[in-house]
Amino acid sequence: MQETVTPLVLDVDGTFLKTDMLLEAFWRGLGRAPLATLACLRHIRHPARLKAALARVAPLRTDLLPVNPDVAALALASHSEGREVVLASASDVTQVARLAEDYGFSDRIFASDGEVNLKGKAKAQALVQEMGERGFDYAGNSSADLAVWQHAENALVIGRVRGAAALAASGRSVLYLPGGWSWGALARALRMHQWVKNLLLLLPMIASHRFDLATLVQVLWGIVAFSAAASAIYIVNDLLDLEADRLHPTKRRRPFASGAVPIGVGMVAFVVLAALALGVAAMLNLAFLTVVVVYMLTSLAYSLRLKRMRWVDIATLAALYTMRVVAGAAAGQVEASIYMLIFIFPVFLTLGCVKRLTELTLATSDERLPGRGYGRPDREDLLNVAGLGVFTALLVFFRYSVSEQGRELYPDTWLLWLAMLPMGWWLIRMVRLGWRGKQDYDPIVFALRDKLGLGILMLVLSLMFWAAGMWSEWFAG
Repeated sequence: MQETVTPLVLDVDGTFLKTDMLLEAFWRGLGRAPLATLACLRHIRHPARLKAALARVAPLRTDLLPVNPDVAALALASHSEGREVVLASASDVTQVARLAEDYGFSDRIFASDGEVNLKGKAKAQALVQEMGERGFDYAGNSSADLAVWQHAENALVIGRVRGAAALAASGRSVLYLPGGWSWGALARALRMHQWVKNLLLLLPMIASHRFDLATLVQVLWGIVAFSAAASAIYIVNDLLDLEADRLHPTKRRRPFASGAVPIGVGMVAFVVLAALALGVAAMLNLAFLTVVVVYMLTSLAYSLRLKRMRWVDIATLAALYTMRVVAGAAAGQVEASIYMLIFIFPVFLTLGCVKRLTELTLATSDERLPGRGYGRPDREDLLNVAGLGVFTALLVFFRYSVSEQGRELYPDTWLLWLAMLPMGWWLIRMVRLGWRGKQDYDPIVFALRDKLGLGILMLVLSLMFWAAGMWSEWFAG
């Protein structure tokens, strides 16, 4: 493209930015003021009013929004050379003005004003009226931009746009720049590595010594449903946490926070996954469907509000893990021992404390964690609660070992007592590593990669199998 003094006009959503400011405002508002945000939807048939209403309810940190690196580099280079860089967007004028100010672009902006939705032909008309026919170069990323490119001197096409090839065929100068998203990035947003947590659904079947194929198949279908439900909630959690994630040293690389996957794609994926989870759950039985629904509603409450409340967030996390055990019992239609449920809760209460301890230890300032209610002064209290969780878990396990059910399933009680030693070692070790900041931000992910820790857990399981007499039965068979 030849050197030109004409202004460089940039579309914003999906072009200069790797995100959409309307959807950004919606999810930020949903996390901060859900009722006021939902009230804005009364303007859904009038896009300009909807955008203005959401911009008032949920002002954005435009300096944190992810930019398309190629477009940003071109824009900043043009600006440094003295060329006017103008933002023209269908987003609300207040947001676009802040974005232009953040990057030092021209204060001459074009945007929706609460009455006119500046998109497609409306944007083309406004630009031609101000700059003249062929009086500007224009960068866009969607078929709606075709109307603008028809009046631009040069076209900058971001990603794949249907109909853009006709521009070059008509003799128009066209420059293509990278854009779009990948299925691999979406897969990362689903956090499939977290599905391993749903192996907890197998626990009631194992604890009750039900190893028949029919029960296993039912529980495996339950794991499929819970995995889909969990991924759906991970998406919602990430969309509600966009700003907090962008302020986090590692979470800012998450697919939605970084702009690697558009918010709209995430919303579609959420609907598909939620439908899959509920459909499979309904296929199994009503009890399991009820557990899945309660799990999803509790997870949504956690994402919307509870995770910002000190101590409540950790208790909720522990409850969500405990629900997996209840779900496993419902899916396989086996009895879940009350001792098992009471044992699981303090274990995951401890791991929730470990998660926060790790984050606080690795924090770079004394400010409260973004989107959370904890600061460094809370480390001692978190350590105490974690220690209480370890003690309670071991106490409940001991009580189970001497209960009627425990003696019936595990005749060699002394082996259960012996298993408490590596069990306590594993829990205390997890707390110690979290206190020293030597863990992953997710203790479950860390535990799955920790070879020593896995060895300790295998020792616990071996002793429990031995106590149940399973090893001798299998070897005799």
